[in-house]
Amino acid sequence: MPLATWVEVDLDRFDANLDALQDRIGRERRILLVVKADAYGHGAVEIAQSAAARGVRDFGVATLHEGIQLRRAGLDENVWVLSPLLDTEIPEAVAHRLEPTLPSLEFARLLSEESLRHGRATRVHVEIDTGMGRTGVDPEDAVEFLAGVAALEGLRLGSVYTHFPDADAPDAGFAHEQWESFQSLLAPLAARGIRPPLVHAANSAALLRFPETLGDMVRPGLAAYGLYPPNGNGLGLHAVMQFKSRVVQIRALPAGRSISYARTFTTRRPSVIGVVPVGYGHGYSWLCSNRGAMLVGGLRAPIVGRVTMDLTMIDLTDHQGSRVGDEVVLFGVQDEAAISVEEVASWSESLSYEILCTIGKRVTRIYLRQGRPVKVLTLLGERGRRGFEPAADPAGT
Repeated sequence: MPLATWVEVDLDRFDANLDALQDRIGRERRILLVVKADAYGHGAVEIAQSAAARGVRDFGVATLHEGIQLRRAGLDENVWVLSPLLDTEIPEAVAHRLEPTLPSLEFARLLSEESLRHGRATRVHVEIDTGMGRTGVDPEDAVEFLAGVAALEGLRLGSVYTHFPDADAPDAGFAHEQWESFQSLLAPLAARGIRPPLVHAANSAALLRFPETLGDMVRPGLAAYGLYPPNGNGLGLHAVMQFKSRVVQIRALPAGRSISYARTFTTRRPSVIGVVPVGYGHGYSWLCSNRGAMLVGGLRAPIVGRVTMDLTMIDLTDHQGSRVGDEVVLFGVQDEAAISVEEVASWSESLSYEILCTIGKRVTRIYLRQGRPVKVLTLLGERGRRGFEPAADPAGT
């Protein structure tokens, strides 16, 4: 038993998802792969390297250090910073050839000056806030803003884009209004001689639902990792990650015994309780207490008592033959049974995005090709692959 708690990241499934997305949008359009938040917990470096090998040229991060991490790993493709940077972060952004999204003309001027000191122009991007209400430039200010950017010698406009807040909503009316508002800006921009090389809007939800919004580029996040936003479907995507652990102790407890902090669960019968070395300190939500389940031996085992920082208890009373060392699946597939990320999110009163992003660094990542480990990352760094072969997936999913 080399590991107690780990995730498996299947890079072949990831590649297949990318191929499916590219087929959906056509080969003439580009993919800006969103790898912020450590590629939604999958590992930004490993995911970006895999995608770059398949021809993806653009990668989206949210912070300066996320971009620098990719550069230090040797990624030479375009790295966009989608969230606003501080003025004080400009020197490092330019030094590492990152492509900021511009929050203001003052920031743009400082960025231009720093770029000229380096002897090269920096490619930049401008977000038009058509309804997200978060970052970007208001539509009524967009033409003058972009004209100001175009006048700066040290900058080169790479794209203009917008973002949908509810492309996954049952009512698509607001998303359509946003798209029309965004499209209406292109003619006045052209009249000022401004023709963005790339115009884009579609996130995962939009690229799955609204082909009219595909533009020159799409920005998949969740879909690339094999999960569908609400009201999205149809591409045969496969979840890239599975979250697993093992039973480390089994206890026979009498009826009437309370379990875990605050004594929120009491056994109603003589019970067999398994202890699993995973908890909210690993990123498994405390809200799964007394409502979630895990797979053991291809069957669901209910969580009993509160999830603690390091340990979670499950009821194995109806699991004959369970042993210390048995594999436990928190989400993923075991035999013919499955627990999806979406289901864990419902127990956690959360979103699939958060479930993936909160899996901590104390959880080992095993990267798979053809079902075998090609890289193992622990808190202590990269480890040798021997002894980390996961169990076969009988369902072939």
